[in-house]
Amino acid sequence: MKIDDYGRVIITEDQAFSALYNNTVSTLDQINLEDNSVINQFNRAVETNADNISTLNFLKDLEITIGDFDSNNQKNWFIPKEYQNFDIIDFLLSQTQNEEQYQRVVKELELYVQYNMLDVLVYIKYLVDTMRKNNIVWGVGRGSSVASYILYLIGIHKIDSIKYNLDIHEFLK
Repeated sequence: MKIDDYGRVIITEDQAFSALYNNTVSTLDQINLEDNSVINQFNRAVETNADNISTLNFLKDLEITIGDFDSNNQKNWFIPKEYQNFDIIDFLLSQTQNEEQYQRVVKELELYVQYNMLDVLVYIKYLVDTMRKNNIVWGVGRGSSVASYILYLIGIHKIDSIKYNLDIHEFLK
């Protein structure tokens, strides 16, 4: 099994037969085979021998660049309505308690806007709220993400990047 640049799962002939045999796919259009000759063989057999089985479709090249594909999908976050219109900027600014924190949030927000990542912050807020609501434990933080004071305010990690003088550019380069 492999995943193409568009996130589509492409499987081998053996994996396809196993999925069909074990009834783990609900429709044949969920099967993307890496070998088109297998699709041709299957479809010829179906056309000759079976009236009630669908033929397989070939994996089509998408007429969109990967960048445009990613950009379009970033607009379609599967989150509740209350988060879809959530004002993450207002929320983050309201979490600050002094001028230093306020300036740090403004500085980081400029970078998140520059990298077109405000939607990601909204999703992260939803994720953290959902984990808290369901008593799901997550780590205290690791890697360069702890350099983001905004992620600290949202609750994705517990490392105060101002206290430890961590540079946001270690995370958002």
